[in-house]
Amino acid sequence: MRLTDLETPALLLDRTQLDRNIARMRTQLDGLRVGQRPHLKTAKSIEVARRVVGRDGGPITVSTLLEAERFGEAGFTDILYAVGIAPNKLDRVIALRRRGIDLAIVTDNVEAAGAVAAAARDARERIPVLIEIDSDGHRAGVRPDQPDLLVAIARALSDGAELRGIMTHAGGSYEARTPAELVRAAAQERDSAVACAAILRGAGFAAPVVSIGSTPTALSATGLDGVTEVRAGVYLFFDLVMAGIGVASVDEIALSVLTTVIGHQRDKGWILVDAGWMAMSRDRGTASQAVDQGYGLVCDLEGNPFVDLVMISANQEHGILAIRDGSSARLPDLPFGTRLRILPNHACATAAQFGDYQVVEDGAVVARWPRFNGW
Repeated sequence: MRLTDLETPALLLDRTQLDRNIARMRTQLDGLRVGQRPHLKTAKSIEVARRVVGRDGGPITVSTLLEAERFGEAGFTDILYAVGIAPNKLDRVIALRRRGIDLAIVTDNVEAAGAVAAAARDARERIPVLIEIDSDGHRAGVRPDQPDLLVAIARALSDGAELRGIMTHAGGSYEARTPAELVRAAAQERDSAVACAAILRGAGFAAPVVSIGSTPTALSATGLDGVTEVRAGVYLFFDLVMAGIGVASVDEIALSVLTTVIGHQRDKGWILVDAGWMAMSRDRGTASQAVDQGYGLVCDLEGNPFVDLVMISANQEHGILAIRDGSSARLPDLPFGTRLRILPNHACATAAQFGDYQVVEDGAVVARWPRFNGW
């Protein structure tokens, strides 16, 4: 099938670039002698998972229990659910474990640890738990300067559950703007994780797993001694935010949205397309970067970016394309019916707008890979 045969908007995935991105991360982590537990929250696809980890059952990371269930049905049996657990989800966790899936969960507080331990005792199922560490003040987790809290959580878990180790996510690395800042973020993530594992071990608790995960730090780390696994995920597709941080080039972005020109407002310098925020998402992650890409960077049908042509505004089903402010570039002549590709700010958010990938290779659609949304 040709790209011009598809209805628009459609989500395109370049299979060749996907494989290159997978190989790049594998080479990086092999060089650092650390294991990989790829995060599949961006892909949410069995076919993508098999290209990353093969068919041997994992290990993988997920962000929803629906992902854990779908990947479990497909034979992936070593799964980390990397979002703090809610009490209403423990029955599903136990059900997954009873199906033979080694599902581990995450918490960062004593109350949740006690609830997990109680559920584990009642079900006679030792639920494995990783304590979440706050390595950079970005989100959730126990800080390295809170050893008493760390040990208290471990103690609460020991009454029925299984303490498997610690995990952290250096989300603050998304604010880095130079290679030196990225290297420092990676070192801080690693040091925080290793220090917290040492605190637990010093208090008499086993902490076999030291898990870190962010694409910017994984690709910028120069040493990961003491870390057992890396959970990066968006590197599979990359996006404009990753390009703006400097860990990928625009050419490495494997995901795009196919759209069609539906009209013009020539006096305003606008081109209208049939992909609005319902296709691109509302994510404006590049707005705080040096180059604001609007709602996405516009490319021709072959994926070549036009000079400074971006989606400046998005309504529900209408996208407005124009030359970015301050540019001397000229608006290209794109007649009614022209097919275009838009590179996304945030691959996770854009992919979530669609139910499948149209897989592209050498300019042709070669497969359709379903993806699953929801919780």
